[in-house]
Amino acid sequence: MNDIDTDEATLILRGVLALARRMRTERPDDAMSPASVALLGALYRLGPVPAVQLAAELHLQPQSLTRLLDTLEHHDLIARKPGTHDRRERVITLTRRGRGAFMADMRDRRQWLKTAMAATLTGRERTVLAEAAQAMLKLAKHDAAGSGSETADSPTRRRALEAIA
Repeated sequence: MNDIDTDEATLILRGVLALARRMRTERPDDAMSPASVALLGALYRLGPVPAVQLAAELHLQPQSLTRLLDTLEHHDLIARKPGTHDRRERVITLTRRGRGAFMADMRDRRQWLKTAMAATLTGRERTVLAEAAQAMLKLAKHDAAGSGSETADSPTRRRALEAIA
């Protein structure tokens, strides 16, 4: 066994990836794409937001976000409206239909996870897992300073994001 096989970061990565793969296999064939669910989830949590902020939240390039917004708008899951202070700005909102689609997707995934947890984990393991989830959410927000990559606040990225209609 290599050191990489027992390294705590590797074990966490393996666990996260394995659970993500398993949850994907539990999704129905006609389910929304993970990117669509992530976008609807961000709107559910944040409320109406400018496209620039949504792109930064989801770590998406402007072209990818535009395509995703076009698809979701076509299915009446989101709406784009002009900003109140700057008419060029586009504010993205979750429609009633979008909220329903997001809630249905979350309900199905939560049900599978609750059933699997009850069948395989002890009460203590469920508590530890909930605590670990909070730590993982904290890690997901970490942005290494000086990474050399453009941040959502960099002028170049901000100008590119402002081009999103």
